[in-house]
Amino acid sequence: MGMPCEVNSILKLTQSQGYPEALAVGVRIKAEKAGYRILPIDVPILLVDGDWMAWADVTIETLTWAGGVTHLEGTIGRVYDAPVSCQA
Repeated sequence: MGMPCEVNSILKLTQSQGYPEALAVGVRIKAEKAGYRILPIDVPILLVDGDWMAWADVTIETLTWAGGVTHLEGTIGRVYDAPVSCQA
């Protein structure tokens, strides 16, 4: 019996999942994603909105799995001057 999980190298969030209302360096985020996910910890990764636009880098510091949900906490480390599209 295996454990289903996804490996992600970016953090894509919607408002309901915890996308931050204000993007500024040092802002702490708390988010939830359905399912079990593996994400890099302690390194900056792209923070992407529901339209696949990256607006900032976030460093995830805490990642926990419980009840089929991935809970994470992190800090915004950089905000871009202009958004970057993450879709081809």
